[in-house]
Amino acid sequence: MIIFEVIQIIVGFVGLIALAVPLSDNFKIINYRYIVFGILAQIILAIILLKVPFIINFFEILGYGVVVLQEATIEGSNFVFGYPPSDDSNPYRSLLETFAFGVLPYIIVMACISAILWYWGILPFIVNLISKACQKLFKIGGPVGLGAAANIFVGQVEAPLLIRPYVSKLSSKELLILMTAGMATVAGSVMVALITILQSTFINENLIQHFITASVLSVPAAIMYANIMIPSNTITNFNENKVPKVYNSTMDAVTRGTSDGANIALNVGTILIAVIALVFIVNAILGAVFGQFGFNMSIEIMLGYIFAPIAWFMGIPWNEALVAGELLGIKTTLNEFVAYPKMAALENGILSEKSKLITFYSMCGFANLSSVGILISGITAMAPERKDDLIKVSLKALVGATLASCMTGLVVGIFI
Repeated sequence: MIIFEVIQIIVGFVGLIALAVPLSDNFKIINYRYIVFGILAQIILAIILLKVPFIINFFEILGYGVVVLQEATIEGSNFVFGYPPSDDSNPYRSLLETFAFGVLPYIIVMACISAILWYWGILPFIVNLISKACQKLFKIGGPVGLGAAANIFVGQVEAPLLIRPYVSKLSSKELLILMTAGMATVAGSVMVALITILQSTFINENLIQHFITASVLSVPAAIMYANIMIPSNTITNFNENKVPKVYNSTMDAVTRGTSDGANIALNVGTILIAVIALVFIVNAILGAVFGQFGFNMSIEIMLGYIFAPIAWFMGIPWNEALVAGELLGIKTTLNEFVAYPKMAALENGILSEKSKLITFYSMCGFANLSSVGILISGITAMAPERKDDLIKVSLKALVGATLASCMTGLVVGIFI
């Protein structure tokens, strides 16, 4: 059994790398040293973030902080939207029991806190350490290193704002790194909202530890995949020693962070309305057509078969790969706010605890079709002349980000 699992892990590494090679501009000049560096970086970071005692203790403290943050958000939301939950015989429910008013406010509060921590220099210090490490390992420039690393804590559109003066100068490969890292990670602003959705499913797990670990591990994987797809050596560096300032004061961080969080929450809510409605329509059509032949068909079933081999590459047993593949497919074609609730709704025993956690990591990112549009429009606003270049690398970025999160799931599965 152990021998089979080791073989599956080795095949998984090879398979997840091989899936990216057909999208390479020139597979003959791929620097395989960067692939080794990327995988080793993930393994070392996984050991540090999941196994080192004082790091685990730190995440436990953060876990308590998340509980306080949830309670604080409920207080604010209750003042604006809420009224006491009614008993079961009453048809009227508290607004805080809905997704819009019970989950999305976490995004607003967390975006505000992230902005404050950025202005105070706490997040930039951590991001700079990761950025420097990526620059050394993968021979990338300062601006794209900073932009890629910042995605661990800020959104996929907010991260490029940190290097706005340099976006127009970045090479196609650097734009690819920026987009891939943006979609392979989950911003701090949505982590608490997702934790609220999943905490009943992962009762014995510190979810903030897993979310941060997933984002940190996926950054080197994202850069590794970008190096596979565009194996060039173009480097853009800072012209000065100081990175452009984002906020002018703590109050500026509060107001702008809150505003950004509100925009993200609104985007998440409206996208969910549209995609869930579209899925229902498509499933109704598929059900009507295939029902004539005596069997069921839906988007979920189709995605399960397509993504099942990738789920197996991540170390999930084949008898569970179809379910995991379905969740991964839903996350990639729709988004994580559709996929994670579906995971939370799974019956006990459908996925083992290990498979569930690996799947959790593989879905921990913004790699979906709607994010491609958000990234292209967001970065184009900063550098309109690069729109065609962004569109050209967008498919590579989506595939690379998806595979980066899957590689993170594979690596973490080794230590579970």
